[in-house]
Amino acid sequence: MRRVRIKDEHLEQRIFVQRSAIAAFIVLGLMLLLAGRAFWLQVLRHDHYAELSLGNRARIEPLPPNRGIIFDRSGRVIAENTPAYQLELVREQAGDLDAILAQLTHFGLLERDDLERVRLLVLSRRPFEAVPIRLQLDDELVARFAVHRHELHGVTLETRMARHYPFGAIGAHALGYVGAISEDDLTRLDKERYFGTGVVGKTGIERAYEDEMLGSGGYREVLVNAEGRNVEFAEGKNGQLRNRQPRAGRDLRLALDIELQRVAEDAMAGRRGAVVAIDPSNGDVLVLASLPSFDPNGFARGISRRDYLALTQDPDQPLFNRVLRGTYPPGSTIKPVMALAGLEYEVVSPQDTVFCPGHFSLPNSRHRYRDWKREGHGMVDMRNAVMQSCDVYFYRLANALGIGRIHDIMTRIGFGAPTGIDIGGERGGVMPSPEWKKSAFSGQAQQVWFPGETVILGIGQGYWAATPLQLATATALLANRGKHFRPRLVRALVDPVTGAVEEREPRPLPDITLKNQANWEVIVDAMVAVTSGARGTALRASRGAAYSIAGKTGTAQVFTVGQTENYDEKKVAERLRDHALFVAFAPAEAPKLVIAVLVENGGHGSSAAAPIARAIFDAYLTKGTG
Repeated sequence: MRRVRIKDEHLEQRIFVQRSAIAAFIVLGLMLLLAGRAFWLQVLRHDHYAELSLGNRARIEPLPPNRGIIFDRSGRVIAENTPAYQLELVREQAGDLDAILAQLTHFGLLERDDLERVRLLVLSRRPFEAVPIRLQLDDELVARFAVHRHELHGVTLETRMARHYPFGAIGAHALGYVGAISEDDLTRLDKERYFGTGVVGKTGIERAYEDEMLGSGGYREVLVNAEGRNVEFAEGKNGQLRNRQPRAGRDLRLALDIELQRVAEDAMAGRRGAVVAIDPSNGDVLVLASLPSFDPNGFARGISRRDYLALTQDPDQPLFNRVLRGTYPPGSTIKPVMALAGLEYEVVSPQDTVFCPGHFSLPNSRHRYRDWKREGHGMVDMRNAVMQSCDVYFYRLANALGIGRIHDIMTRIGFGAPTGIDIGGERGGVMPSPEWKKSAFSGQAQQVWFPGETVILGIGQGYWAATPLQLATATALLANRGKHFRPRLVRALVDPVTGAVEEREPRPLPDITLKNQANWEVIVDAMVAVTSGARGTALRASRGAAYSIAGKTGTAQVFTVGQTENYDEKKVAERLRDHALFVAFAPAEAPKLVIAVLVENGGHGSSAAAPIARAIFDAYLTKGTG
């Protein structure tokens, strides 16, 4: 029988040795690779990874800069920074963001209406960034947070400097306010500059001078333990912790006189309207009051949606800046300027007389344009027409001038365009013309300019719409006899560290030079007659004044009264009554202050608006408020 060899021990031994050698080679290679990697990480790259490891146990804390302080013209602080508590949230430490926000709402630390806004704001920031989510907590909220702190991961209570307006609602529309940064704000802001900063200027000076007042932020690295609590600050002995100090924003010195502003708002209390007071020698705005007003501190604290809606839905519109954005028919306040146009174009002379029967009609027309005085004023010259505010005189004058010349001189004076004041939101109003009408209306029949539309421009009615600020600047032009300046609220910027002052020089506008410069005095004399003449429409408002006032009253219709209808103020709903206006400057011979007052639905300029201007003149010229 043949023998078969089943097992080859020699072959198996050789295979085993070969495999063992290969395995040993692989293991040795891996060991060398690991050793090399360890040497590279621990020796060659030691400094780099030491710094990274420090970052893993260090947290960057923002150091927001102090916002610039705002002073009025006399050095009174009208916007400052005060210490306050605020809640901040770091998303990467919070874990489930929605759950944390729900807890904050449950504990009463967030308003339910603000939940979505806060959520979007946190998501728009970097995960490691501390995002302010509730500003200026009171003692009750601070105590409530302390009780629930252990349940609110990633939420901290920090002490920051918060905006405060010591005069509250006084001057709010000029100052504006700061508010919590919204998601929309982040689309226009540099996120690096606002690292750790929870508010931004929203309106008024606070927004217009945001870049100057913001300053530049700093930061510090803080060592934290496993629970995320601070262990060591950059100010300590650890030299590897970085630290950069913030730089405060620049302070502002305003032209605004906060005490004169208070006088204006007190005189206007309980009414809707606007008051502007300007120094005609340089364009300084001493008073910019829009009533009713609002308390900007509510926005600085972080206004709730409920309170914000209450403001926006208020029919009196407290957030609406009537000085810059309210456009109204200028009414009879433009009659002095219209008279000046008549003199400039030699359409009329000061001595020319017109008979006023109480109405005016265009040739070949039976339509009557009525005077405010139904029985008429009789024979009047220019001075008497301005003094008594004779409508018929100015109907005739406007018709003689024509729309082209009216539009030309009124646009040169500044109507129909923004004045260029140094805060935003200003509207330009409307200075109508045939060209304007063609662009304003789409229907061909509506684009036709009618002679009657020129007539009513003579008394500041029709399509003409001006802001109270435009009326003030036009009056300043008359006061300065053709010289005027761009209105301004900010006079200087001050570096709080170095004390360096950057003065803002007055910005003169092109002079209005007349063919006969003596015509300025003709107009000023007529305006003085308004407040001092026996039949002057503002005689009562100037009685007993220790200075001379040049002024002009005005009444602007809110709705059109039919030819056969009588306007009875007592029978008309309050919001349909005429607006009351008054423009003036004093002393007339050497003006120091120009004022424009508008009282919505106030009725007559002489009784509603002129006394407000008188209170401001008295405070500034005789009591030394400024």
